[in-house]
Amino acid sequence: MKNNFVLRNLRYIFNWGDDKMMSVFAKGGLETDRTELSNWLKREEDQDYQSMHDKHLSHFLNGVIIEFRGKKEGFEMPVEKQLTNNMVLRKLRIALNYKDTDMLAILQSVDLKFSKHELSAFFRRPDHQHYREAKDQIVRNFLMGLKNKYRPSPGIREGR
Repeated sequence: MKNNFVLRNLRYIFNWGDDKMMSVFAKGGLETDRTELSNWLKREEDQDYQSMHDKHLSHFLNGVIIEFRGKKEGFEMPVEKQLTNNMVLRKLRIALNYKDTDMLAILQSVDLKFSKHELSAFFRRPDHQHYREAKDQIVRNFLMGLKNKYRPSPGIREGR
């Protein structure tokens, strides 16, 4: 999954402006300016588009966790140099304090049906025999489900 896509979607889902986005980055341990943020948010076709590194998205997702859950004293969240789709889902799950049933409901709202066992496979250690790699489609649909929940379009009922 492209990190810029995740960033753009989370900005839209939570209706955050530039100042709020920079604040969330700062909470995650990365100071950024409006120009850099703007370049990350641009479409690939734009000449000023700048690809976002995994490390930067990791800082942002850590900031989202702190924004929603608060900072734990004496605990420093790790900043991953390489992010997988599974890590993105895990960080969003932690930030939103979602249980299995919440995640399943979000995925079902976009017509993706998973059992608890299938979902839990995304959150296992990569060396576990039942670990399953989350494909881009899963993250994309999860973000779409979050959009339906937090920013429903006129004519679309929440919870569908």
